[in-house]
This record gives sequence, C-alpha cells and structure tokens, in this order.
Amino acid sequence: MALSISRRILRSFASLNSLRPLSASNVKANTLGDGVSCLESSVFRKDESLFLVCRRYSTSLLTPDSSDGSFPSDLLSKKRVSTPEREIGLLQDLVIPVTNFNNEDKGFMCLAGDVFDVPIRKDIIHRVVRWQLAKRQQGTHSTKTISEVSGTGRKPWNQKGTGRARHGTLRGPQFRGGATMHGPKPRSHAIKLNKKVRRLGLKIALSARAAEGKLLVFENLEIPSHKTKNIVNYFNQLENTKKLLVVDGGPISEKLKLATQNVHYVNVLPSIGLNVYSILLHDTLVMSRDAVNKIVERMHTPINR
Repeated sequence: MALSISRRILRSFASLNSLRPLSASNVKANTLGDGVSCLESSVFRKDESLFLVCRRYSTSLLTPDSSDGSFPSDLLSKKRVSTPEREIGLLQDLVIPVTNFNNEDKGFMCLAGDVFDVPIRKDIIHRVVRWQLAKRQQGTHSTKTISEVSGTGRKPWNQKGTGRARHGTLRGPQFRGGATMHGPKPRSHAIKLNKKVRRLGLKIALSARAAEGKLLVFENLEIPSHKTKNIVNYFNQLENTKKLLVVDGGPISEKLKLATQNVHYVNVLPSIGLNVYSILLHDTLVMSRDAVNKIVERMHTPINR
C-alpha cells in the first residue's frame, strides 16, 4: 500500500522534472497574511524528480485574541509575562528618582552599589542588633549584700539551749528583709563587635530597604509649616507603610521636629545617628540627598585601628 502511494506521488510530480534545482539565488520567499512567510527551496532529488517543499516560518506573535486559527487559543496563557526581578547583592550602582513631600519630580540620584546593593546576610544583622541592644542597657541594677543591708549585728539568741537553729545575724539571706545572695550589681552589658561587622550590618540594612523599594530619596526635608498635618497627609499617601523613619544629613530642622513629635509612627534621625535597629523598626526609610551623601562618605572612610 505504501509503495503504491509513493508511486502515485511520483507520477503527480512528474511534470516537475523540467525544473532545474534551485540555488540560493533562486529561493523565493513569499509573504502570506499576518506576518507568516513561505520559503520555497529544493530539499532532495530522488529518481531525477525534484520535490519542492514549502515550509512556513511564523514570525507573528500568537496571543489568545489571535483569529487566524494557527494555534489553539485555549493553550495560550492569558497571564501577562513579567520581567525577572533584579538580582540582589551584585554591588551594582542603583539609580532611583528623587522627590519631596509634595511628590514633585526632582531628578535622579545614583546610589553606590557597595553601600546599597550588598548581599543580604541575616547572621550579620543578628549580631549587630544584639550588640546594639546589649550596649544600650543601663546596667544600673543593684542588690544589697549582707554587709550593705540595714539591721543590727547582734547575735539573735544563744548558740545553745534554745532548741532553735544557730544564727549569728538577722541580716542573712534566709530572713525577711535580709541580704540577697549572688544578686546583680551595676555593670556594663556591652559586648565586643568588630567595626567592620558593624559597618557591614548598616550596609545590609540599607540594601534590604532598597531591594524592597522602601528607600525613598528626597531633595530636602523642608515642609511649609510645623503643622502635623503636613507629615500625616504624606504618610497617608504611602502604601503598605506602618512606620516611617526620616533621616536628614545635618541637624533636624525645628519645623520637622514639631511636625513629627506628636506622631508615634514617624521618627526623625540625623545621618550620624542612623543605625541598624532603627532601620529594622521602620518599614519605610526616607533619606535626604545630603543624608545619602553623608552615609556613603561614612562607609567609605577607612576604619581607624
């Protein structure tokens, strides 16, 4: 059966024997509808018969709305293809827009990659936060020993003859109002942490906020008046923000202090006081252009040994 079919095909194409083989210059490209091109070329020669094969190479984009029927629409995804997100921690410089409290366009600013795009390491953040919390403990706790507690030094009763346990003082820890044994005394809870690790922790915290899109750069932190509504109105425009940290390059202006002192979810810091724990407590970080420059300069300053 297969042999008879192949012979019929050879007879049907017998009229093509007069055609000569197509070379590269004889290749014809015909354009069909909807951006589909048809390319005619010689494929093989068998029994002195030339077979022309027309192959279609589609150059059109297939979408669920395509009506040419070239591909089943139910097999095409209706979801929008999203571009892959930027890989974090490649030390690449970041370009972000600069604005202000009025949402005005103030251009762009380039953030140093070695400060705002370092690899995220949770272990470094844990060590720095633990160092900060330990160092800020006052350590003023104190208890009184047997020599410091008030009370008489007389022997309460005779050594023998009373049937009671022998005691030499009523200021012992076993008596009410007596001393405390092995109690806390004033001391420093600070632990040692290398300066390189502290600096790396701040870089990681800044990089994390930049990667989340929660780092905003302002041209300046000027507000028209000291009214709290100036800050509250801007805060209400932010999405997915519960606490806001505002960082300025120099001393905080008096207007900004008064506008934020009654708002518990907005805090203000100078750039010299920016730290890892404060960044982690606030989900959005607003920095002035001057503050960014001061932080980058601080991170690039050699460490004094």
